Amino acid sequence: MSFILNGEGREVPADWADESLLFLLREHFGLTGAKFGCGVGICGACTVLVDGAATQSCMMRAGDVAGLSVRTVEGLAEGGALHPVQQAWLDLGVPQCGYCQAGQIMLAVALLDATPRPTDADIDATMEVGLCRCGTYRRIRAAIARAAEAV
Repeated sequence: MSFILNGEGREVPADWADESLLFLLREHFGLTGAKFGCGVGICGACTVLVDGAATQSCMMRAGDVAGLSVRTVEGLAEGGALHPVQQAWLDLGVPQCGYCQAGQIMLAVALLDATPRPTDADIDATMEVGLCRCGTYRRIRAAIARAAEAV
């Protein structure tokens, strides 16, 4: 099986096809940004982009990404520069514990790719998938608004 991972073609042994995409990313490729949270696709900690769509990687089989493009938080920075969402996260001090932040960032990137100038309602609707136990939702919204200005 082959797919594109963070812009590079990757091959995966067939015996990994029935594992979750999350497990494949973390265990086979060592990309630990996406986290195991709930395991049932409701917390958003494992969010990655599959062909540009925010996807809970714990709910997708690795074999289902054959021929597709997967982007993780590790693949956002380009040319030594952080993605505007990552930079806004740092500028506004969004994370506390940080566990959910990679998933939150990937949700925000997908939102801005689809809706470059989102309203607060757009942000809230998209980000309700990403649960944050620390409650940094106001800073998350502010960071997305800031990133929208830079995109």
